[in-house]
This record gives sequence, structure tokens and C-alpha cells, in this order.
Amino acid sequence: MQYRKLGGSGLKVSAICLGTLPFGWWVKGPQSHAVLDAYHSAGGNFLDTADVYPCPAEGVGGKLCEEIIGEWLHATGHRDSMVIATKVSGRMGPGPNDEGLSAKHIMRAVEGSLRRLRTDYIDLYQAHDDDPAVPMEEVLQAFDSLVRRGLVRYVGTSNFSAWRKMKALGISRGSKLASYVSTQPLYNLVQRADFERELQPLCVEEGIAVMPYSPLAEGFLTGRYQPDQPPPATARAGRVHQLYQGERVWRVLKATEHVAQQHGTAPAIVALAWLLTRDAVVAPIVSANSPEQIQHTLQALELKLSADECAYLNNASEP
Repeated sequence: MQYRKLGGSGLKVSAICLGTLPFGWWVKGPQSHAVLDAYHSAGGNFLDTADVYPCPAEGVGGKLCEEIIGEWLHATGHRDSMVIATKVSGRMGPGPNDEGLSAKHIMRAVEGSLRRLRTDYIDLYQAHDDDPAVPMEEVLQAFDSLVRRGLVRYVGTSNFSAWRKMKALGISRGSKLASYVSTQPLYNLVQRADFERELQPLCVEEGIAVMPYSPLAEGFLTGRYQPDQPPPATARAGRVHQLYQGERVWRVLKATEHVAQQHGTAPAIVALAWLLTRDAVVAPIVSANSPEQIQHTLQALELKLSADECAYLNNASEP
């Protein structure tokens, strides 16, 4: 396993973060524990979840994912060796204050996450989405309070624009509040432009750790999707097949497959290895359905792409 610093903090995390969105959804409890065991046995220490996972159709937080992780931490005694990241802002109930980033919701939500995770602190507490309806000072003061009380060690964001991220950093510094050390953007070989245009330069300049979600473009970059062929028989295949279309998309996949063939590996491994070369990226967030998928995914840490191969992938996937 490889470990990297989480941005400007002193925290060291695995270079592959285990995303737990499938837990309690299509990966049930016992299988979830098997995936967690395999990841931990391989030296993995970085888990990402959210209070709303899994996300049911009615739009109210599922809570089950955090409970599964809490059960595993309690049963194994691995809490101290793990870095637990969870998120807040999604809808957790029917009331008007049951979502968002108000101080009221944050304080109530963190209590629920701590209870479900069976822990007395959260390593990385993240704003799942921006909430422009709430003054940014209120959000940051609430997060700072959690850090000062010892309930949270570090704070981060997900799905924030660059200018909102920079505004938050300015407020934190000016008011001496806990500052965001990380961010989670949608970023992969197919979807580059939105992140690279403004947010990536900001993260490089300010020392913000980047943990890309959907690093395999929802499975498209595994190679299971091919032009003029029906999509695989999976729950999200229809959506992925519709979303990822066009000449450029297939060109990216072809280039990824070409590099994979040169190394005798899978396109997914190349896609992850490419992300690990990108500026500010600390740990792509990757889910797994089985212990075997964990072992397969971690091969990305051993694959060293040459400068020519990176240039080839960059040119093929140029936004």
C-alpha cells in the first residue's frame, strides 16, 4: 500500500480510498464486511461514506452504510487504524431543517453519524454539497466548533466550485476557523474539463487534497462498454450507456485499452494509474463489490505510466 498526505494536513491516507456507497445497496452486510476485511488486510486505511448512503428512491438518507461500517469497526477493533471520512448536507428527514449546511442540521447530523459509526470522532467531515442559502460563516463556524470539541479532526468539501472554495478558505484564515483540507470532485479521463479549468489550479496552489469520485466514469472505463454493442447487464448500465457517447468518449476508451494492452492489465487500472499522476490528486475513491475487486483495484498502485503514455492519454482525452 502507498500512503500520501491529505493536502496540507499531517494526516496520511491510502492512495486508494475505498468508497462505500454500494454497502447496504447492492453489496449487502456480510459481503460489505468481506470487502472491508480485504481492504484493511492490504494496508488500506481510508474509507469514504456519507450519512445519506445508500441513496433510496424517495430521496431521504439511507443511513445503512454508516451502520455497516460501524458494525465492522466494532467487531474488528480497527477504529484507530482507519481514517473515516463521511459527509453532511443530504436530506435526512421530512423537515425543512433536515438537509443543508445550517448549523442546526450539521450539529444534529454529526451526532447521527457518530452514533451509526460507533465512534467518538470523525477523521474527515465533509460538506457533501455546497449550500448557498446558508451564510458561509455559519457553515465554517459550525465545522470549527466540531473540531474544537474533538468530534471532528479535519473538514473538507465535495461538489464545490472553485470560487466558493476560495471564498471559504479566505473566511477561515481571516476568522481563524478550521479550514478545508480536501475536496471531492467528479474527475476521470472522460470528464476532465470542469475540474481542470479552475479547481485543480486552486487545489495545487492552496495545498488542497483531491479525492476524485467516479474515477472510472461509473464503470465506463472498465472496458465493459463498447460501441455498437449492447451494454452489460448491470443496474446502472443503461444510464452509463446513454451518458457516455460520442467520438471523443470512444477515443478515450480506445486509448486506455491500448495502454492497458501494453502492460498486460485492465483499462480500469490504467485509468486509476493516470489519475494518481495528476496534480493535487491524493486518492481516487473506488468502490468494490468483492474482495477480489479490491485486489484488482490495488494493482493501479504498482502501475507506473511513462511520460509518453501519460501524454498519449492526455491527448486522447483532451477536453
